[in-house]
Amino acid sequence: MSQQYDVVVIGAGAIGTSVAYHLCKKGLKTAILDRGDIASGASSHCDAVALICDKLPGIDTKMGQASIDYFKELADQFDYDFEYDAKGCLYVCETEPEFEAASKYMEQQRVDGYPLRMVERDELCEMEPHIAKDLRGALYTPPSGAIAVSPYKVCFAFIHEGKKIGLDAFTYCDIKKINLNDRTNAVESLETNYGTISTKKIVNCGGPWAPFIGKLTGLNIPIEPRKGTNLVSEQTERLCNHKILEYGYMMSKFDSISFKRKVSPLVEELNIAFNLEYTKANNLLVGGNRVFRDYDTRTEIETMKAISERAIRFYPELADVKCIRAYSGVRPFVVDHLPIVSDVDSIPGYYIAAGHEGDGICFSPITGRFMSQIVTGEKTDFDLSRLDFARFA
Repeated sequence: MSQQYDVVVIGAGAIGTSVAYHLCKKGLKTAILDRGDIASGASSHCDAVALICDKLPGIDTKMGQASIDYFKELADQFDYDFEYDAKGCLYVCETEPEFEAASKYMEQQRVDGYPLRMVERDELCEMEPHIAKDLRGALYTPPSGAIAVSPYKVCFAFIHEGKKIGLDAFTYCDIKKINLNDRTNAVESLETNYGTISTKKIVNCGGPWAPFIGKLTGLNIPIEPRKGTNLVSEQTERLCNHKILEYGYMMSKFDSISFKRKVSPLVEELNIAFNLEYTKANNLLVGGNRVFRDYDTRTEIETMKAISERAIRFYPELADVKCIRAYSGVRPFVVDHLPIVSDVDSIPGYYIAAGHEGDGICFSPITGRFMSQIVTGEKTDFDLSRLDFARFA
């Protein structure tokens, strides 16, 4: 087989499928390739939430809110149901120092117009009757800034809608070589098990595996795999009404958050940060953690124990709920906690949209739109200079 495309997207997770869909919408003949199936990587090994309250103030939050708003538009437009649900979120604070830190964070975000507010203990217990009664309070995000979707269904939705407008998808595709022009170093074609695919433009949406795609053209892409684990419960009566996270989640995500929790050595060592939400089938997703284990996605018993310990602290009734399975995956970590969404100066026709660590689902709609604007030479909706690959030069 020898085919020619205007652009080839590599990686069929939430970011890649969105990029491919949006490129097709621009009228570009587009193919998407993946070494496995659709959503077979990080996008099927994560939770289902898109929030503004787990992001640092500034472009991170602004992009998050824009993408959450865009999700609503897509849910109304697409005929593929990706289980959009505006549910709201409670960032729960155990102690007074956490409550004070959350209050300062809220004040920063409200300056930019985001409708977050603090919830005192009594109101928290009214909003969440099954939660532990000794917690200090919570930071509340209304449904406009906290939604849930099905991560793998988001990917299939973008593929489904993309195929309507000409998208070609090649799964289980082994990329053997990316050919560059000897004189200009520009992208020319890819050698795959499907044959030669000719294109002048490729978009690396490989997530945690983006560095391997980078090596095919000699690029050093500074993304590392950061492992996380979730537990899945049996179906239960309703124990929580919102997406629940402990404020320690901010500490687990960002090195700059320095307050200390009173937790066991195991919880501390494994960087556990409690989060809880329901699936559409009334199973609970219970998480989670962030650790560096290279690409090892085996679920560790000690991690399951530590997540359970932390979960029961916040929702004591979880002690009587059975865990039916667990799964682990890797997030694409970038040291400055911002993704790479840009072209690559040294290789004309090469673009990167990766490194969203834990925010890939949330940012997928807006990233797809950004990348379609970048590839077609249009002005982007936001100033994306802080997301440029050149910052690592």
